[in-house]
Amino acid sequence: MKTMGHGAKQELPEGCKATIISFTSPRDACRLSSVSRNFKSAAESDAVWSKFLPPETYTILSQSSAPELAARSKKEIYFTLCDNPVLIHEGRMSFSLDKRNGKKCFMMSARNLWIICGDTPQYWTWSSHPNRFDEVAVLLNGCLLHIGGKIDTRLLSPSTLYRTYLVFTFTVEAYGFAHLTVEVTVGLVGTEATTKNVFLHSQELMDDDQYPKQRSDGWWKIELGEVFCEGGEDGELEMTCLASEGTQWKRGLIVQGIDIENTERN
Repeated sequence: MKTMGHGAKQELPEGCKATIISFTSPRDACRLSSVSRNFKSAAESDAVWSKFLPPETYTILSQSSAPELAARSKKEIYFTLCDNPVLIHEGRMSFSLDKRNGKKCFMMSARNLWIICGDTPQYWTWSSHPNRFDEVAVLLNGCLLHIGGKIDTRLLSPSTLYRTYLVFTFTVEAYGFAHLTVEVTVGLVGTEATTKNVFLHSQELMDDDQYPKQRSDGWWKIELGEVFCEGGEDGELEMTCLASEGTQWKRGLIVQGIDIENTERN
Protein backbone atom coordinates (compact mmCIF):
# COMPACT_ATOMS: atom_id res chain seq x y z
CA MET A 1 0.00 0.00 0.00
CA LYS A 2 1.15 3.54 -0.70
CA THR A 3 1.31 6.00 2.18
CA MET A 4 -0.45 9.29 1.46
CA GLY A 5 -0.57 12.54 3.34
CA HIS A 6 -1.07 12.48 7.11
CA GLY A 7 -0.28 8.76 7.27
CA ALA A 8 -3.32 7.64 5.27
CA LYS A 9 -2.95 4.36 3.39
CA GLN A 10 -4.16 3.67 -0.12
CA GLU A 11 -5.89 0.34 -0.66
CA LEU A 12 -4.65 -1.95 -3.38
CA PRO A 13 -7.07 -2.00 -6.32
CA GLU A 14 -9.37 -5.02 -6.25
CA GLY A 15 -7.91 -6.23 -9.53
CA CYS A 16 -4.46 -6.38 -7.97
CA LYS A 17 -5.80 -8.29 -4.97
CA ALA A 18 -7.56 -10.75 -7.26
CA THR A 19 -4.38 -11.32 -9.25
CA ILE A 20 -2.41 -12.03 -6.08
CA ILE A 21 -5.07 -14.43 -4.72
CA SER A 22 -5.32 -16.28 -8.03
CA PHE A 23 -1.76 -17.50 -7.53
CA THR A 24 -2.72 -19.23 -4.26
CA SER A 25 -5.21 -22.11 -3.92
CA PRO A 26 -8.98 -22.52 -3.55
CA ARG A 27 -8.50 -23.19 0.16
CA ASP A 28 -6.42 -20.02 0.62
CA ALA A 29 -8.97 -17.95 -1.29
CA CYS A 30 -11.75 -19.19 1.00
CA ARG A 31 -9.69 -18.42 4.08
CA LEU A 32 -8.99 -14.89 2.91
CA SER A 33 -12.67 -14.38 2.14
CA SER A 34 -13.68 -15.42 5.66
CA VAL A 35 -11.02 -13.61 7.71
CA SER A 36 -10.39 -10.39 5.80
CA ARG A 37 -13.09 -7.88 4.85
CA ASN A 38 -10.54 -6.06 2.71
CA PHE A 39 -9.98 -9.17 0.58
CA LYS A 40 -13.47 -10.73 0.66
CA SER A 41 -14.77 -9.23 -2.59
CA ALA A 42 -11.59 -9.99 -4.51
CA ALA A 43 -11.34 -13.53 -3.06
CA GLU A 44 -14.84 -14.37 -4.28
CA SER A 45 -14.49 -12.74 -7.69
CA ASP A 46 -14.72 -14.48 -11.06
CA ALA A 47 -11.20 -13.25 -11.79
CA VAL A 48 -9.87 -15.47 -9.00
CA TRP A 49 -12.05 -18.55 -9.45
CA SER A 50 -11.63 -18.64 -13.22
CA LYS A 51 -7.97 -19.46 -12.50
CA PHE A 52 -9.00 -22.44 -10.37
CA LEU A 53 -11.38 -23.90 -12.97
CA PRO A 54 -9.87 -26.16 -15.67
CA PRO A 55 -9.78 -24.38 -19.06
CA GLU A 56 -12.17 -26.96 -20.59
CA THR A 57 -14.87 -26.51 -17.93
CA TYR A 58 -17.34 -24.58 -20.09
CA THR A 59 -16.93 -26.90 -23.06
CA ILE A 60 -17.59 -29.91 -20.80
CA LEU A 61 -20.60 -28.23 -19.17
CA SER A 62 -22.13 -27.37 -22.54
CA GLN A 63 -22.26 -31.09 -23.34
CA SER A 64 -23.28 -32.24 -19.86
CA SER A 65 -26.47 -33.00 -17.96
CA ALA A 66 -26.30 -29.51 -16.37
CA PRO A 67 -25.45 -26.91 -19.06
CA GLU A 68 -27.32 -24.27 -17.04
CA LEU A 69 -24.52 -24.42 -14.46
CA ALA A 70 -22.37 -22.30 -16.79
CA ALA A 71 -24.49 -19.23 -15.98
CA ARG A 72 -23.47 -19.19 -12.32
CA SER A 73 -20.48 -17.43 -10.79
CA LYS A 74 -17.10 -19.09 -11.16
CA LYS A 75 -16.96 -19.89 -7.45
CA GLU A 76 -20.43 -21.48 -7.55
CA ILE A 77 -19.44 -23.57 -10.55
CA TYR A 78 -16.29 -24.73 -8.78
CA PHE A 79 -17.96 -25.93 -5.60
CA THR A 80 -20.98 -27.38 -7.38
CA LEU A 81 -18.66 -29.55 -9.49
CA CYS A 82 -16.76 -30.57 -6.36
CA ASP A 83 -19.90 -31.76 -4.56
CA ASN A 84 -22.19 -32.79 -7.42
CA PRO A 85 -20.65 -34.55 -10.43
CA VAL A 86 -22.37 -33.87 -13.75
CA LEU A 87 -23.01 -36.52 -16.38
CA ILE A 88 -21.25 -36.34 -19.74
CA HIS A 89 -20.86 -38.59 -22.80
CA GLU A 90 -24.59 -39.37 -23.00
CA GLY A 91 -24.76 -40.21 -19.31
CA ARG A 92 -22.02 -42.84 -19.46
CA MET A 93 -19.43 -40.84 -17.56
CA SER A 94 -19.39 -38.25 -14.78
CA PHE A 95 -17.17 -35.20 -14.36
CA SER A 96 -16.22 -33.50 -11.11
CA LEU A 97 -13.44 -31.45 -9.53
CA ASP A 98 -11.17 -32.18 -6.60
CA LYS A 99 -12.08 -29.57 -3.98
CA ARG A 100 -8.47 -29.19 -2.85
CA ASN A 101 -7.00 -28.08 -6.16
CA GLY A 102 -9.53 -28.14 -9.01
CA LYS A 103 -8.03 -31.18 -10.72
CA LYS A 104 -10.45 -33.00 -13.01
CA CYS A 105 -11.92 -36.32 -11.85
CA PHE A 106 -14.02 -38.76 -13.82
CA MET A 107 -16.08 -41.86 -13.28
CA MET A 108 -16.81 -44.27 -16.10
CA SER A 109 -20.17 -46.02 -15.76
CA ALA A 110 -20.52 -49.77 -16.22
CA ARG A 111 -22.08 -49.04 -19.64
CA ASN A 112 -18.86 -47.29 -20.62
CA LEU A 113 -16.77 -50.35 -19.75
CA TRP A 114 -16.31 -53.60 -21.59
CA ILE A 115 -17.52 -56.62 -19.65
CA ILE A 116 -16.96 -60.08 -21.10
CA CYS A 117 -20.42 -61.60 -21.73
CA GLY A 118 -21.96 -58.38 -20.42
CA ASP A 119 -24.67 -58.52 -23.09
CA THR A 120 -25.39 -62.23 -22.58
CA PRO A 121 -28.57 -62.41 -20.44
CA GLN A 122 -27.73 -65.75 -18.86
CA TYR A 123 -24.56 -64.24 -17.33
CA TRP A 124 -25.20 -60.52 -16.77
CA THR A 125 -28.19 -58.23 -16.50
CA TRP A 126 -28.56 -54.47 -16.44
CA SER A 127 -30.73 -52.79 -13.85
CA SER A 128 -31.32 -49.51 -12.07
CA HIS A 129 -29.73 -49.10 -8.67
CA PRO A 130 -29.29 -46.06 -6.39
CA ASN A 131 -26.18 -44.37 -7.84
CA ARG A 132 -25.23 -41.52 -10.17
CA PHE A 133 -25.87 -43.50 -13.39
CA ASP A 134 -29.08 -44.93 -14.87
CA GLU A 135 -27.82 -48.51 -15.00
CA VAL A 136 -25.46 -50.91 -13.27
CA ALA A 137 -24.22 -54.32 -14.38
CA VAL A 138 -25.26 -57.29 -12.24
CA LEU A 139 -23.54 -60.67 -12.49
CA LEU A 140 -26.15 -63.45 -12.53
CA ASN A 141 -23.82 -66.41 -12.94
CA GLY A 142 -20.39 -66.87 -14.44
CA CYS A 143 -16.92 -68.30 -14.08
CA LEU A 144 -14.90 -65.74 -16.02
CA LEU A 145 -14.81 -62.19 -14.68
CA HIS A 146 -13.19 -59.72 -17.08
CA ILE A 147 -13.93 -55.99 -16.88
CA GLY A 148 -12.03 -53.08 -18.35
CA GLY A 149 -12.18 -49.57 -19.66
CA LYS A 150 -10.24 -46.81 -21.39
CA ILE A 151 -10.27 -43.03 -21.10
CA ASP A 152 -8.66 -40.45 -23.37
CA THR A 153 -5.74 -38.92 -21.47
CA ARG A 154 -6.54 -35.51 -22.98
CA LEU A 155 -9.53 -35.39 -20.64
CA LEU A 156 -7.30 -35.65 -17.56
CA SER A 157 -5.49 -32.80 -15.82
CA PRO A 158 -1.85 -32.50 -16.91
CA SER A 159 1.03 -33.13 -14.51
CA THR A 160 -1.28 -35.05 -12.20
CA LEU A 161 -1.04 -38.38 -10.40
CA TYR A 162 -4.29 -40.32 -10.71
CA ARG A 163 -5.51 -43.33 -8.77
CA THR A 164 -8.17 -45.62 -10.24
CA TYR A 165 -10.80 -47.73 -8.49
CA LEU A 166 -13.42 -50.29 -9.40
CA VAL A 167 -16.66 -49.23 -7.67
CA PHE A 168 -19.00 -52.09 -6.84
CA THR A 169 -21.19 -53.82 -4.30
CA PHE A 170 -22.88 -57.21 -3.91
CA THR A 171 -26.41 -58.57 -3.83
CA VAL A 172 -27.51 -60.48 -0.74
CA GLU A 173 -27.31 -63.72 -2.75
CA ALA A 174 -23.71 -63.14 -3.85
CA TYR A 175 -21.22 -66.01 -3.71
CA GLY A 176 -17.88 -67.07 -5.15
CA PHE A 177 -15.88 -64.00 -4.05
CA ALA A 178 -14.76 -64.85 -0.51
CA HIS A 179 -11.28 -66.00 -1.51
CA LEU A 180 -11.23 -65.01 -5.17
CA THR A 181 -8.00 -63.43 -6.42
CA VAL A 182 -8.50 -60.73 -9.05
CA GLU A 183 -5.66 -59.48 -11.25
CA VAL A 184 -5.90 -55.75 -11.91
CA THR A 185 -3.82 -53.65 -14.31
CA VAL A 186 -3.46 -49.93 -15.02
CA GLY A 187 -1.33 -48.24 -17.66
CA LEU A 188 -1.15 -46.09 -20.73
CA VAL A 189 -1.93 -48.03 -23.89
CA GLY A 190 1.33 -48.95 -25.59
CA THR A 191 3.37 -48.91 -22.38
CA GLU A 192 3.97 -51.52 -19.71
CA ALA A 193 1.06 -51.62 -17.28
CA THR A 194 1.35 -52.11 -13.53
CA THR A 195 -0.22 -55.35 -12.32
CA LYS A 196 -1.22 -56.62 -8.89
CA ASN A 197 -3.63 -59.05 -7.23
CA VAL A 198 -6.54 -57.88 -5.10
CA PHE A 199 -9.67 -59.24 -3.42
CA LEU A 200 -13.21 -57.93 -3.87
CA HIS A 201 -14.49 -59.46 -0.65
CA SER A 202 -13.76 -57.28 2.37
CA GLN A 203 -11.95 -58.63 5.40
CA GLU A 204 -12.48 -57.07 8.81
CA LEU A 205 -9.41 -55.45 10.36
CA MET A 206 -7.56 -55.66 7.04
CA ASP A 207 -6.31 -52.15 6.27
CA ASP A 208 -4.55 -53.14 3.08
CA ASP A 209 -4.80 -51.94 -0.53
CA GLN A 210 -5.47 -55.54 -1.56
CA TYR A 211 -8.89 -55.33 0.07
CA PRO A 212 -11.81 -53.02 -0.72
CA LYS A 213 -12.84 -50.03 1.36
CA GLN A 214 -16.36 -48.74 1.79
CA ARG A 215 -17.17 -45.31 0.40
CA SER A 216 -19.34 -42.71 2.10
CA ASP A 217 -22.21 -43.56 -0.30
CA GLY A 218 -22.22 -47.21 0.77
CA TRP A 219 -20.54 -48.60 -2.33
CA TRP A 220 -17.19 -50.40 -2.16
CA LYS A 221 -14.03 -49.51 -4.04
CA ILE A 222 -10.87 -51.48 -4.74
CA GLU A 223 -7.76 -49.74 -5.96
CA LEU A 224 -6.65 -50.82 -9.42
CA GLY A 225 -3.47 -48.76 -9.51
CA GLU A 226 -2.16 -45.29 -10.22
CA VAL A 227 -0.63 -43.48 -13.17
CA PHE A 228 0.98 -40.08 -13.73
CA CYS A 229 -0.61 -38.05 -16.52
CA GLU A 230 1.97 -35.72 -18.04
CA GLY A 231 -0.48 -34.05 -20.39
CA GLY A 232 -0.09 -32.64 -23.87
CA GLU A 233 0.01 -36.04 -25.57
CA ASP A 234 -2.65 -38.16 -27.25
CA GLY A 235 -3.20 -41.51 -25.62
CA GLU A 236 -5.49 -43.71 -23.57
CA LEU A 237 -5.39 -44.87 -19.99
CA GLU A 238 -6.53 -48.49 -19.71
CA MET A 239 -7.72 -50.36 -16.61
CA THR A 240 -8.64 -54.05 -16.34
CA CYS A 241 -9.88 -56.57 -13.78
CA LEU A 242 -9.50 -60.28 -14.50
CA ALA A 243 -10.49 -63.36 -12.49
CA SER A 244 -10.01 -66.36 -14.74
CA GLU A 245 -10.47 -69.25 -12.32
CA GLY A 246 -12.71 -71.24 -14.61
CA THR A 247 -14.03 -73.70 -12.04
CA GLN A 248 -15.27 -71.12 -9.53
CA TRP A 249 -18.80 -69.95 -10.23
CA LYS A 250 -19.63 -66.43 -9.13
CA ARG A 251 -22.84 -64.50 -8.63
CA GLY A 252 -24.13 -61.19 -7.31
CA LEU A 253 -21.44 -58.66 -8.20
CA ILE A 254 -22.92 -55.23 -8.99
CA VAL A 255 -20.61 -52.95 -10.98
CA GLN A 256 -21.21 -49.19 -10.93
CA GLY A 257 -18.04 -48.22 -12.81
CA ILE A 258 -14.42 -47.15 -12.56
CA ASP A 259 -13.44 -44.01 -10.63
CA ILE A 260 -10.44 -41.94 -11.72
CA GLU A 261 -9.35 -39.65 -8.86
CA ASN A 262 -6.60 -37.12 -8.37
CA THR A 263 -4.31 -38.15 -5.52
CA GLU A 264 -2.44 -34.89 -4.99
CA ARG A 265 -3.04 -33.01 -1.76
CA ASN A 266 -2.30 -29.48 -2.91
